[in-house]
Amino acid sequence: MEELTSLLGRLQQGEVGVEQALEQLSRSGLVTVAEHVTAQLDLDRQRRCGFPEVVYGPGKTPETLVEILRRITQHGQRGLVTRVSSEQAAFVREQLPAVVCNPVARTLRLDPAELAEPAPPDSPGFVAVITAGSSDLPVAEEAVETARFMGCVVDLIVDVGVAGPHRLPAQKHRFENADAIVVVAGMEAALPSVVGGYVSCPVFGVPTSVGYGAHLGGLAALLGMINSCAANVTVVNIDAGFKGGYLAGMIARRLAEARRR
Repeated sequence: MEELTSLLGRLQQGEVGVEQALEQLSRSGLVTVAEHVTAQLDLDRQRRCGFPEVVYGPGKTPETLVEILRRITQHGQRGLVTRVSSEQAAFVREQLPAVVCNPVARTLRLDPAELAEPAPPDSPGFVAVITAGSSDLPVAEEAVETARFMGCVVDLIVDVGVAGPHRLPAQKHRFENADAIVVVAGMEAALPSVVGGYVSCPVFGVPTSVGYGAHLGGLAALLGMINSCAANVTVVNIDAGFKGGYLAGMIARRLAEARRR
């Protein structure tokens, strides 16, 4: 901020011209948008919205992903890329050995050097991610990686769907104190309503495209969740693990900050 104030003062006094000021801004990293061959990074999003820009992997070359992650972390921000292919992941890991790759979630996550150490256990928010079946795991893992990118502690609880009604109560101690919960389910997608009946926090239902013929690519699960009778359940798009994890992470971090104050 001091560097920016000084530059603006020199510009006002006529000591530098507009073009010189823009060039200095670009060199110093004070610009809020970083241009690349196929991407313009919104480096100001963390200030405005609380968290850095997340990169959608499909359609981008592996080289582009490497450059994007480098630029983001050079500005002291966490990097997250979603829906990467195995080829993209292999190339990025070779160029950036510190990147965390989750092949099930199809994500790449990279922290800048100053954020490499994990946060103290009492500072982040707590997000629980629950799956109805193990077939829902790729979407659930995407939600897990997103919440971790946001600095949250995450507990993943797998395969506790309503077909085995004894399984969810047995895991209640793991999610009842969560700040927010993501429930990932396909088929008839009844699990978010059941979870919602056990807790006082927001529950984000993520319908998946898992099921037999009449599931209609996840539409049946989406409609089932939207019609939930549990008042604390809301729903995101089909297979949108990132969106569920992001919303849960926002709430969890806000609650954690309020507790610290």
